[in-house]
Order: sequence, then C-alpha cells, then structure tokens
Amino acid sequence: QVQLVESGGGLVQAGGSLRLSCAASGRTFSSNAMGWFRQAPGKEREFVSVISRRGGRTYYADSVKGRFTISRDNAKNTVYLQMNSLKPEDTAVYYCAVQTNSDYEDPGDYGYWGQGTQVTVSS
Repeated sequence: QVQLVESGGGLVQAGGSLRLSCAASGRTFSSNAMGWFRQAPGKEREFVSVISRRGGRTYYADSVKGRFTISRDNAKNTVYLQMNSLKPEDTAVYYCAVQTNSDYEDPGDYGYWGQGTQVTVSS
C-alpha cells in the first residue's frame, strides 16, 4: 500500500508562485515515476507533469511548460511542483500520483493517488 500526502496549496494572486509537495510512504519511492495532475470544477482530471524514477526525465503539459518545474528527492520520499507565473486558469485541486503503467498522461495509468491540495489563483 502507498500513502501520498500533498501540501503547499493555497490562495495566490496572478503572477505569484507556490510550491507543492507530495510525501510518499509505504513503498520504495524510487521504484516509480511520479506525476502531478489537476482537476478544476466541472472538468476532467488533466495531466500536469511527470518525473522519472531517478529524476532524469521530466514532461509537462503545454499549458504549464516554462512556468512549472517538477523535481523529486528520493532520500526524502518527496516530489515537488514549483509553480511560477500562476494564472487564474491554474486554479484547481492538484493531485500527486504514482505511475504504474506506461502512458504518463493517462490518469488510469497511475495506481496510487493523494487526497489533493487546492490551488486558487485570483486575478
């Protein structure tokens, strides 16, 4: 079993920054790629970013490329999402997840999820 706990969400003005953290326990953390997704009210959960097991490869949704940075610290069993130049359209609940299958953009290929953290960006 895997437990994931996100933190770091909050209310920020447009143009501001937030850093999300996701602490993992219950499994060898470095065995899997880790992803971030988000879900806005009335919308489907969408891919934000993913990082490989050792952190050497990262991928981003076009909507966040150049503004968000994903990283991980395997010694601390934690993955991060640094979010800069935030926009109102970034408002959503952000989830971290453990990738357990091959399609990193597909939420169905993630086997474990955190409870989410709310990010609200005001204009």
